[in-house]
Amino acid sequence: MKNPLHYQLSEYDCGPTAMLNAISFLFEREEISPVIIRNIMLYCLDCYDGDGIMGKRGTSSAAMMFLSNWLNGYGKIGQLPVSSTYLSGKSVRIGKDSLVNDALCRGGAVVVRLYYDCAHYVLLTGIQDGKILMFAPYYAEEEYGEPGIIQVKDQPFWYNRIVDEERFNRETTELYALGPEEEREAVIIYNEHTKKTMEKTIEYFI
Repeated sequence: MKNPLHYQLSEYDCGPTAMLNAISFLFEREEISPVIIRNIMLYCLDCYDGDGIMGKRGTSSAAMMFLSNWLNGYGKIGQLPVSSTYLSGKSVRIGKDSLVNDALCRGGAVVVRLYYDCAHYVLLTGIQDGKILMFAPYYAEEEYGEPGIIQVKDQPFWYNRIVDEERFNRETTELYALGPEEEREAVIIYNEHTKKTMEKTIEYFI
């Protein structure tokens, strides 16, 4: 049984929320070990604010890289059919020949760092008619009123935004921009049992 994706509980926990949502999106509830939940929460929220309070600057790139490597190792020892790859810099982009697009077309989930007032982690879950399906973990009732962004409220297991691809690749700090190339990061996560390959599907390669 799958759980609905969920929203962050504070102003700071977008990182662990996006990672937990990726696992929830890819796996049945009965498959998910508590050790995964424990480790995601343990290693995220590791940044200190200007007053020295831990967690109030959210989650670092180092923590995301560590979690990606840990998940990959966890899959290799046979505890869960999970694999993960950490991307940074120029390799994080949306569009043709993008590793992110490739992962989404093959049934993967991608946790990506972009801008929403400040740096913010979200979950990308698919591509539909050339647009990116995204679950943004920061709950907001109001409409954005910006072109290329559609809020969705009836797909709780999958996405709550449909976003035009061209919004992502900007090197600015505008809404949903990936920002400067040198600051970009993403974590690609697969369920190896549902991952689309040439052997499993022909449609992806046509």
